[in-house]
Amino acid sequence: MGNDYVSVMIQSLQKKVQVLDEIIEKNKEQQQILEQEEFDGDAFEQNVEEKGNLIDHINFLDEGFEELYSRVKAVLETEKQAHKEDILLMKQLITEITEKSVTIQSEEVRNRRLVERRFSQERKKVKSMRNSSTVAKQYYTNMAKLNYVDAQFMDKKK
Repeated sequence: MGNDYVSVMIQSLQKKVQVLDEIIEKNKEQQQILEQEEFDGDAFEQNVEEKGNLIDHINFLDEGFEELYSRVKAVLETEKQAHKEDILLMKQLITEITEKSVTIQSEEVRNRRLVERRFSQERKKVKSMRNSSTVAKQYYTNMAKLNYVDAQFMDKKK
């Protein structure tokens, strides 16, 4: 019974490493999207959604791992020698997971700054477009008035 749980726990940790690698890739994609000259809102939205799904998967794996660990904790502690190799592998995987998590956290900080800067730029563009639109509308209104000459001012001596 204990060996099966330990095996599933190792698989869970290995899967978590894979999902963390996918999140790291999504963070790189997100950085590229945010640094492009022309902002692609659809690509950004899709990236955020995909990354959210990966994070949900991490949470699912964590819950399963915790549940399994609570079942075999006593066995692992009392039979350390029998599970020495598995425990060593799990420790290595947990170290790798911790390192990847730290990388992700620093990427998230960087991308958050990029998002704030990009959204600030986009707000300025929208405001500028609104201002330009207002100015253009005023211009055309004024030009229309300028081209309109009341009949009383027309020279009647043709």
